Amino acid sequence: MIQAMRAMVRRTTLTAAVLAAFQAGALATGPAAASDLAKDLFGAEKLPSAAAPQSFGFYSKGCFGGGVGLPLTGPTWEVMRPSRNRNWGHPAMIALLEKFSRDAVADGWPGLLVGDISQPRGGPMRTGHASHQIGLDADIWFSPMPSTPYSLAGREKIGARSLLEPGTTHVLDDKRWDPVYARLLKRAASYPEVERIFVNPAIKKKLCETVVGARAWMNKVRPFWGHDEHFHVRIGCQPGSPGCKPQQSTGRGDGCDKSLAWWFTDEPWRPAKGPAKPRARDIMTMASLPQACRAVLDAPSPPSAQAAIFNGGSSMPVAAAAPAEAAPVPDAGAPFAANAFAETPKIGVPLPRPRPGS
Repeated sequence: MIQAMRAMVRRTTLTAAVLAAFQAGALATGPAAASDLAKDLFGAEKLPSAAAPQSFGFYSKGCFGGGVGLPLTGPTWEVMRPSRNRNWGHPAMIALLEKFSRDAVADGWPGLLVGDISQPRGGPMRTGHASHQIGLDADIWFSPMPSTPYSLAGREKIGARSLLEPGTTHVLDDKRWDPVYARLLKRAASYPEVERIFVNPAIKKKLCETVVGARAWMNKVRPFWGHDEHFHVRIGCQPGSPGCKPQQSTGRGDGCDKSLAWWFTDEPWRPAKGPAKPRARDIMTMASLPQACRAVLDAPSPPSAQAAIFNGGSSMPVAAAAPAEAAPVPDAGAPFAANAFAETPKIGVPLPRPRPGS
C-alpha cells in the first residue's frame, strides 16, 4: 500500500512537470504571426486543442480542432511510425478506422497497420504529405498486421510492402496480387463517409481487370502517384464543420476510363521542366491558412490528452462512435479530377493534371 502511494506521488509529480512544460512552451511561442511558416508551428504541437471537433479549410490547406488520437496498439490495428505523432484525427476518422479494422478482420484480413493520419492539430507537416491537414485522411499499409504485435521500436524500422513489380512504375507483379487486397479496398469504400481511396495507378488497373460483379464501389478508388505500399482513405467534411471545404464528386462509373488510361502514358512520369518549384507546405504561412487556424494553435489542450501523452499514447481518447448525421452527399453528376490538389474540370472527360508541386 505504501509503495503504491509513493508510486502515485511520483507519477503525479511527473505529470505536473509534463503539464508545466507544455504550458511553458505554449506561453513562449505566443500568438501565431501571419508570416510564420505554418509547418513549423503545427509540427511543434504535441497535443490537440480542447474544442468541439471541427475541420477548417481544405485537405491540403487547413487545420482542425478537437482531435482525438488512435491508440498506438489496438486489438485489430497497430500504428506505424509512432514517433511522428501523426495518429490524430477528427473523431469521425478515428471511429471509422476502428470500425474498419474490426470489419477487415471479419473479412479475413489479419488487422490494419495504420500509417499517418494527421498531426494533433492538423496543418501542414514538416515532411511528407501535402494533404492530411484537416483530420480526415489516413494511410493504411498493404502489409497485414502480424500475429505478434511489433514493438514500438520495430514500428519505426519495419518497411511497408510494395505491390508493384520491382523496378517498374506501371506493372503490378501478379505473384504479389491477391483478391484479399480487392476485398480490403471494397470494405473501405463501403462506408458512406469515405469519399476517396487513393491507390497506385497499377493497382487501380488491376482492379479494373479482375473485379467482377457489382463495381460501383470502385468509383471511390482513384489512381495517384505513389500509393504502391499503402492506400489513402479520405472521408468527407463532417457535420459541425461549416469551414471545411468539400471535394468535388467522383461522378459516375467505375473509373476504368480515359482518366485511368492517362496514367499509362509518359506524361504523368515525365520530369518537370525548369527549376524545381518549392513544395507548398514548405512556403505556406499562417496567412495562407483559414483564420480559424490561429485560434486552433492558441487553444489549450484537454487534460485527458495530457494524461495520454504521459502514458506513452496507449490510452489516447478515442471516439466511441461515428457521428449520428451522415456527411453531405456531393452532386453525383460532377466530373472527377484525378489530381487531389487541383480543381475539377467543368466539362469533358477529366484527365489528371501534372504532378502537383506540393
